[in-house]
Amino acid sequence: MVRPKKHLGQHFLTDRNISEKIANCVSENFHQICEIGPGTGILTQSLLKKNFKKITLIEIDAESVEYLKNNFTDPRLSIIETDFLKLELKSLFNEPLALIGNFPYNISSQIFFKILEHKETFTEVAGMIQKEVAERIIARPGNKTYGILSVLLQTWFDLEYCFTVNETVFFPPPKVKSAVIRLKRNNTVNLPCDEHFFIKVVKTAFNQRRKTLRNALKPLGKHIPDSPLFAKRAEQLSVNDFVNLTSLLEEA
Repeated sequence: MVRPKKHLGQHFLTDRNISEKIANCVSENFHQICEIGPGTGILTQSLLKKNFKKITLIEIDAESVEYLKNNFTDPRLSIIETDFLKLELKSLFNEPLALIGNFPYNISSQIFFKILEHKETFTEVAGMIQKEVAERIIARPGNKTYGILSVLLQTWFDLEYCFTVNETVFFPPPKVKSAVIRLKRNNTVNLPCDEHFFIKVVKTAFNQRRKTLRNALKPLGKHIPDSPLFAKRAEQLSVNDFVNLTSLLEEA
């Protein structure tokens, strides 16, 4: 049996009903799906019941990789032993696909930033993450947990909180509750402002979230236009507000 490793943030799902529910969170109209951190393959088993023609498993743990190779022989499966965050995705996937997994809590935010970088590849995502992080990601303007990932993910994806997962369905049980969220790529293709500058504005705005944007955005070195948007704080702005704010800064 594979030993869960603390330094990898491994908590193996043990409840098959939960794995079925997670697998059902992605549609089957994709030729292939990629799973992050399959561990001992309980979610993989649920994915194999679906109509995917190709299932790619990304696993950093050599012991888990050996276990998966010894216990799964389905020809649709391919296993890559590597760190998902370091993976060169463009050379691996040349078509839109779904991404799924029990994301390691210690790198879940980094995984979502990588998804944003490859938003034309991963057009649908179902991820199990810490409940607190899930609530932060789906938070709306005016909520104290609304932040950088909330704005950036909501810019390019429709988000849905699917269900809460209790600690008891993992080995070892984590100290926090988990949640599954679903991301589906929306119709946003080109923003009416520079995308890289937009991301920089959002990150800068939330770095000093208690300040008004007039003060929080000073590190950008831009002239701050006379607009009521700049009298607000970052958590008060919608995605469209941030797009308009970025456009105003570009024109200033």
